[in-house]
Amino acid sequence: MAELPAHAWRQTHKSRLVVLAGAFALWAVAIVARLVFLQVISHADLVARADRQHNRTVTAPAKRGEIYDRNGRLLAFSVDADTIYAVPSGITDASDVAARLCRALDDCDRKEQVALTARLARPQREFVFVKRRVKPAEAQRVAALDLDNVGFMKESKRFYPNRELASHLIGYAGLDNNGLGGIEAAYDKTVRGREGTVLVQTDGRGRAFSRLERSPTAGGSIELTVDLQLQYIAERELRAGVREHGASAGTAVIMDPNSGEILAMANWPTFNPNAYGEAPESARRNLAIQDLYEPGSTFKIVTASAALEEHLFNTSEMIDVSAGQIRFGRRVIRDMHRYAPLSFTDVLVKSSNVGAIKIGSRVGAERMGLYVRRFGFGRPTSRDFQGESAGIVWAKLNDSALASVSMGYQVGVTPLQMVTAASAVANGGTLYEPRLVRAITRDGTRTLTTPNAVRKAITPETAATLTSIMEAVVERGTATRAKIAGFTVAGKTGTADKLVNGRYSASQQNVSFVGFVPSQKPALAIIVMIDSPSAGPDTGGVVAAPIFQRIAEDALRYLGVAPTVNPAPPVIVTRRAAHDAAPARRLGPRVLPASAGGPADLTLPDLRGLGAREATRELARLGLTPRTRGTGVVVAQQPPAGAPVEQGSACTLVLDRNPPPAMVAGVPQ
Repeated sequence: MAELPAHAWRQTHKSRLVVLAGAFALWAVAIVARLVFLQVISHADLVARADRQHNRTVTAPAKRGEIYDRNGRLLAFSVDADTIYAVPSGITDASDVAARLCRALDDCDRKEQVALTARLARPQREFVFVKRRVKPAEAQRVAALDLDNVGFMKESKRFYPNRELASHLIGYAGLDNNGLGGIEAAYDKTVRGREGTVLVQTDGRGRAFSRLERSPTAGGSIELTVDLQLQYIAERELRAGVREHGASAGTAVIMDPNSGEILAMANWPTFNPNAYGEAPESARRNLAIQDLYEPGSTFKIVTASAALEEHLFNTSEMIDVSAGQIRFGRRVIRDMHRYAPLSFTDVLVKSSNVGAIKIGSRVGAERMGLYVRRFGFGRPTSRDFQGESAGIVWAKLNDSALASVSMGYQVGVTPLQMVTAASAVANGGTLYEPRLVRAITRDGTRTLTTPNAVRKAITPETAATLTSIMEAVVERGTATRAKIAGFTVAGKTGTADKLVNGRYSASQQNVSFVGFVPSQKPALAIIVMIDSPSAGPDTGGVVAAPIFQRIAEDALRYLGVAPTVNPAPPVIVTRRAAHDAAPARRLGPRVLPASAGGPADLTLPDLRGLGAREATRELARLGLTPRTRGTGVVVAQQPPAGAPVEQGSACTLVLDRNPPPAMVAGVPQ
């Protein structure tokens, strides 16, 4: 065997080095190609994928502005609450994570756990909500679990401190911070503010956390015309009335007839806006503006106004009511009682349907339609109420339809429309647009809204005549249960059978009363409408008028409106100067000036003869704490007038609605 040359190994090594170098070259080319592919060709896609995996920008709802009543009492505000979210793409065992989360959360049943598992078992998703706006205790329990790919972010939560009180007026806000009812929806753009952004990030260990990128801007605040105390009175008495008469629902509205301001609007049933999802849709409906009803005899106000305004009748003209019955073809319309001929005034006082039909017949279809529109029926009344019904009125009236409309049938109205029409009579004939917003504050600037006089519905002379007739309705007619001691009341009752399956029901009625008080210088216009009373009589005079009476009486007392019937005589007191030798008499209450010295030198003024509101306001101005006993005007005080007092001390006022006719230096004579 021939021996290999001594240098043959070099050739072998050379071949092996070439092969190895080629392999390294191919490996380097592959790496470079891969880098080029990743860094150049796929760069944008990979950056986007990485950003989606680790970063997600979500909307941060703005904090909604506050809502107040007319006296600055808070009705709605926003607070920060924790929202729990998860990153499904980083979760490997969705069912285990969902089970642990569900145990830490309140009210998480088996159904909700299954739904949560389904949301977490989506590896292609980078962000899902677990539960929004949780309670602090829930957030603490979830945080203690220390779960990967589960994090927290702050969201604004709406809170209504008075629960059900004024809920239909205020409305409520949804999970996404948008208004869903009431003033929250009608002024959503004003209250909502500008949204911000939150960056949700996931670190290398799969832990999620959030960072605020752009702060949201808070919305403007709204001051309502509503008085929370009057709202409470209306809701309390309405609820009691509905329950007393076994009714299915009811509504009451208190309006300032001189400006159109809504002072209270109550509905029953009601709901808690903090948990609006738990209430049925029927409880969330604002019956005062959304539900239509046939007003019955309260609509005779419009019929009488048209006849008086057109000078077709005078109040003493006699009308033959055909013994309480009138026929239109096969249709027979009857009064509740058989009457002899009635005067124009007594047609309303006795609430004669036949008499109203004969009045409407002389007015005529065209003029009747004109006055129906003049009083605002057939269209929404206000921009402050979202979802308000326009009502139903006839475009043209035949004889039968004219007869029905004249007595308040075959016309659909809302309680708000009816009290607005009555307010036009109360204030001398001007129809005002109902207002719920009194002022808006935005960027530190408070802008007041002003009353909007829509049109002149009737002349002051017609309004005065109709007011006198409506006073007689309360004094000796169908609404005697609406009387209020010390005040003249003007109003009209209404009772109308309900349409059930296209036919008028003999057992279900809408009963109502609308009126204003004091009748000559009205402070309040109020309507009460009760749906389907089932316990006892079912007329407006028996059911609705007493509810009106209780609401109005408490409201007048709260507002400090002085009686108009047999008012208390002026209180006579004396003022003694330092140089007076004898006491001198003078009429009316007085307030002695307090000392201008320091707190220790303050002397108590004489408050006798003042109303409760004026007296307590004067004490508050002086830095004293008022305490009252009784109702009416101040007849005694402790400490007595002129006594030295210190700021912050208490003063007891004794009030009486029937003070002695004359007082000398506070001593009855």
